[in-house]
Amino acid sequence: MKELAPLFQPWTRRQAIYFLAGAIGTVTLNACTQSTRNDNAVSSDSSSLTPAAMGVNPWIGQAPLHIAQEKGFFREAGLDLEVRTFGANLEMIPAFSAGQLQGCTAMPSSEAVLMAAKGTDYRVIGVMDLSSGGDAILARNSIGDIQAFKGKQVAVQEGGLGHFFLLQVLQEAGLSGDDIKIVNISPDAAAAAYQAGNVEIAYTYSPFLEKANDAQPDGRIIYDTSKMPSAIIDLNIVSPEFAQNHADAVQAFLKGIFKAQEFLETNPDEAYAIVAKPLGIQPEEVGEQLKGVRLPDLQTHSEMLTNPQSDLYLLNSLSAMAEFLQAQGQIDTIPDLSGFIDPQFLSTLS
Repeated sequence: MKELAPLFQPWTRRQAIYFLAGAIGTVTLNACTQSTRNDNAVSSDSSSLTPAAMGVNPWIGQAPLHIAQEKGFFREAGLDLEVRTFGANLEMIPAFSAGQLQGCTAMPSSEAVLMAAKGTDYRVIGVMDLSSGGDAILARNSIGDIQAFKGKQVAVQEGGLGHFFLLQVLQEAGLSGDDIKIVNISPDAAAAAYQAGNVEIAYTYSPFLEKANDAQPDGRIIYDTSKMPSAIIDLNIVSPEFAQNHADAVQAFLKGIFKAQEFLETNPDEAYAIVAKPLGIQPEEVGEQLKGVRLPDLQTHSEMLTNPQSDLYLLNSLSAMAEFLQAQGQIDTIPDLSGFIDPQFLSTLS
């Protein structure tokens, strides 16, 4: 990836830290979360299981996790997983940094790079999904193209993955962050504001995306990640301590995810019903929303984490994202990201 020219005046160091430490730290770490366990799915002896808490958010790419939790696949493999649901990725970061979570699922590459640059250590053990239409920008019909965003208000959460996706879309169209006026609200609130007609342009993701698009007749999806499939890669990360001290539990997590992917293929009706509940949607909507993501199998995982010759090689994607964030003034220096990727747990599953 060639070096990108800065798109807007760099944030000050205090502003950048705001999103990863300051304001986020004001969120009570245990508030606005829901914790779920499935102790009845498998009657395993709890004393033989390794406990762990992982943060998730309302996102269709998390489908395998919800299936594995409900069907007891994690417990079968030796992991007693507590799932803690947060409203947004930015709310998970302080809980993870404080050691209240052993891991986070579907952490976008942009936020993973920001975490690394700000000194938060972690290990990437796999990829939950690649967004391929599940993230999008909605625009009213009066907005003819991306160039028409100039001077307009855009609802997007500053510092979140949608912000960086938006900046890349703007750059592709010859615009910059200075050319728009940001309405700083979360993806669900942005979708609601667009649906109500309060904003003309909004970034959001499934399941909020489909609901807002269907409910607002004067508008459409003007750009989604199917046009930029490497823009948003969602990672599964754990703390270095958990990776080092509980390798079997990490492998159990991955086994559960891959088994859930198989279940999704062979038992779609039951799988859709399971996934619909935590996402607050109807089972028939699950299949449609899953079309907007790619769930990588074991072979694709191995290619992404271990094969430098592959177009999907994760280190290249993360390095490109780091270059982009540095050009945006979001990070001062590009961290050495090679040490954050840990493919050893995949090798035992092949």
